[in-house]
Amino acid sequence: MTLRPLLDGALTVAAARAGAPGGLRYTERQLYYELCRVLQPLHAGPRRIPYTLAPPVRYARFAAALAARREELPGLLPAPPAPRPAGPGAARPGAADAAEPDLYDYGLPRLLVCQSREITAMLLANDLHLEAACPIVAAGDLPLDARLVAALERAGGAVVHVLHDASPSGLACFEEVRAANREGGTAGAPQGVRVRSMGLVPRHAATLHLTSGRGPHGYRGPLPAGLRPEERAWLGSGRTIELAAVAPARLLHTVIRQVRGDGTAGPRRTPLRRRVRTARGSGFLSWPTG
Repeated sequence: MTLRPLLDGALTVAAARAGAPGGLRYTERQLYYELCRVLQPLHAGPRRIPYTLAPPVRYARFAAALAARREELPGLLPAPPAPRPAGPGAARPGAADAAEPDLYDYGLPRLLVCQSREITAMLLANDLHLEAACPIVAAGDLPLDARLVAALERAGGAVVHVLHDASPSGLACFEEVRAANREGGTAGAPQGVRVRSMGLVPRHAATLHLTSGRGPHGYRGPLPAGLRPEERAWLGSGRTIELAAVAPARLLHTVIRQVRGDGTAGPRRTPLRRRVRTARGSGFLSWPTG
């Protein structure tokens, strides 16, 4: 007996879950990780016991099963367009449309930069930029359009959130945006604008019991001060987890909560504020686990 009938049935269930509720749009890699959760439902274990999971099926098998079913899945997004060309005359992310010349005449208090171009497209396809009143750009499309830079500076106290994988490349993405901002460069956020990491980091992944992969061993690059010793060891061992491993609905819900909950939105003071401030200073916030 082959695995194909099993994968076909599981793929149908995974697609329905990835699009719930209300017909969400999702990427191919998000569908793969949803399939992993269908085949291996250990992600439903107690959140107080942190662990990650190995993938129960290789991506190549998933891709082969998906190839014959792609047209049946209306929620599946196509591959995102290629990066924008660089050069003096090239359009920049956030460039105002000619029909809306005053689009950035006002201040923008927040901006979301995503490491993954696929996740950027997914968030936009689900109208998160409208729901959270926050422009969204891919890290590969930086530097920002001058009009968007001016709008962030005009807001006063604006925040740039960076959404990335739990991996050396994800941490490097955040560090590059923050370093460019600190040094007043043009590759990242405008000088004087706060840059915060929204995650993903290993402790998020372990709490959510996400499916992990493997990358190069022996990573010795810079790590944020907020990481715990076990997280540093986890990253040094070559473990990685993609942002796409987070279920689409949870990802959207979490990003909206985090973006709306930054300092510019004036959150209510709570007894945990001191600890939250410390976590923010390290660049990371714990995600909701409910």
